[in-house]
Amino acid sequence: MNWLFWALLSAAFAALTAILAKLGVTGIDANLATAIRTTVVVVFTWLIVGFSGSRGIAAIPPRSWGWLVLSGMATGLSWLCYFHALRVGEASRVAPIDKLSVVLVIVFAALFLGERITTAKAVGVLLMAAGAIVIAVK
Repeated sequence: MNWLFWALLSAAFAALTAILAKLGVTGIDANLATAIRTTVVVVFTWLIVGFSGSRGIAAIPPRSWGWLVLSGMATGLSWLCYFHALRVGEASRVAPIDKLSVVLVIVFAALFLGERITTAKAVGVLLMAAGAIVIAVK
C-alpha cells in the first residue's frame, strides 16, 4: 500500500473526527473535550505500538525527540483551537478553514524543507485556499 492509500484513509478519519468532535463538544468545555480526545489517542496509539511489536524507543536520537516533542506541542495547540472553533462554529465551516493547514504545509515545506513549489502546486494552493474561504464565508 502506498502513501496515497494512507493519505486517503487519513482524510476519511479526519472528516469523521470533525463530525464526532462536534457532537461530543456540544455543551461541555472545549479544553475538557480536547483532553478526553487526547487521552484516547494516547492510549490507542500505545496499544497499537505494543501490539505491532515496535521496539527501540531508547534508540531514538535526541534530535528526533526534540522535533517530535515540538510536533506534539503544535498538535496539542491545534486541537485546542480546533475544539474551541467547533464549539462555537459549524463543523462544515470550521473544517475547511482548519484544512488551510494543507496550504500552509506546502508553503512551509518550501521555506523550511526546500521542497519545490511547481506551477501546478501553486495553482492547487490558490484553489484550495479560495475553496476553503468560499465554503466558510456565509
